[in-house]
Amino acid sequence: MKDSLVLSALYLPPISYFKVVASNAGAILIDKYENYVKQSYRTRAVIGTASGTLKLIIPIRHIGNQRRVMKDVQIENDFQWQRLHWLSLQTAYRSSPYFEFYEDEFYHLFHGEEKFLVDFHLKQMELIMKCLKLPNTITLSSSYVELEKGETDYRQLIHPKQKLDPNDYPPYYQTFEDRNGFIPNLSVLDLLFHLGPESVRYLKGV
Repeated sequence: MKDSLVLSALYLPPISYFKVVASNAGAILIDKYENYVKQSYRTRAVIGTASGTLKLIIPIRHIGNQRRVMKDVQIENDFQWQRLHWLSLQTAYRSSPYFEFYEDEFYHLFHGEEKFLVDFHLKQMELIMKCLKLPNTITLSSSYVELEKGETDYRQLIHPKQKLDPNDYPPYYQTFEDRNGFIPNLSVLDLLFHLGPESVRYLKGV
């Protein structure tokens, strides 16, 4: 799949995810036929708050213990997770330089309802790409994507336990850095709400 950048569908993905996107000019292919992986960025995002990091976790419908592919994973919308996540984002970023600039668009993201996890991910991905002004087109795969020999599989590399090179994540201003110090590789929303239009320069390492 050398013509496309193959990625997983992640929730408010970390900065590392968008550094990969920003360094590739090609189309993005989201693999919706890969296996759903628990305790991964597929259902959790990490933001910075006054108390340190906070995990935002999307509840999903559990169907026994059988393995599922991403396209079949349904969101458990009986919980008011959208409202809770939006309140958490407001509390964490209301004082950041660019939150108000993007607030209306993300408000609508968290006040709608999607049945399937992948559909929500596509919706938020398109919004984030628009805010970052990244030109890549996004499509969903029609089957599991097999990579060619030698290609990097970012579906496996980008996960909460990945080892970070501090040189890849130079500090930028964060609202609570006086309490917590600089926290690297949070959700890309942390970058967007603090750097605004300059976020893409950070992602490209300019």
